[in-house]
Amino acid sequence: MDFLSIAQNRYTTKKYDPEKKVSEENIKKLKEILRLCPSSINSQPWTFIFISDKKLKNRLAEVSHFNEHKIEDASHIIVFNVLDDVEKFEKEIVPELPESTAAYYRNVVKPKGVPSIKAWFARQVYLSLGYFLSACACMEIDSTPMEGIDVEEYAKILEADAYKPLFAVAIGYRDPQDTNQPSITPKSRLDIKDIIKTI
Repeated sequence: MDFLSIAQNRYTTKKYDPEKKVSEENIKKLKEILRLCPSSINSQPWTFIFISDKKLKNRLAEVSHFNEHKIEDASHIIVFNVLDDVEKFEKEIVPELPESTAAYYRNVVKPKGVPSIKAWFARQVYLSLGYFLSACACMEIDSTPMEGIDVEEYAKILEADAYKPLFAVAIGYRDPQDTNQPSITPKSRLDIKDIIKTI
């Protein structure tokens, strides 16, 4: 299947089949895919936590607002964490970068101040989200990106360190009765002429 067809059929899963699990082989592939995600100047200001333990999923579900049932029924939850410590980044990551990319950080990113640096970190994690969702779709694994979580409670439950939860993704396989799938509820998107311009 070509990528356009995958994009036409991929959707945000609302109801999972709790009996169907993602294989360990595919979980291993997804972990390696996340490791290979692109980021600005190869900054990689992230960590990812894969969770399949039912008790832990249930605890997270309780602090996930309207996403509770997705988290309980999905095969795995992946928590995407962002680096929240600029000093750690400058001591541990910047020295490992080639001088040209380190100079970009020092001369372009750093002068904007800590809030801007942290926002830049977060944008890199969102790049990994797009990469990850596309990978899941290519592997015929259903997914649900979720900002509807209490990140402070997630941080407590997962005993966060310098990396703080930013959002989570549920993965697994859809319940056949999930009404959000395109075969039941067609995708709703803006017209191409309204969002694409050619110069």
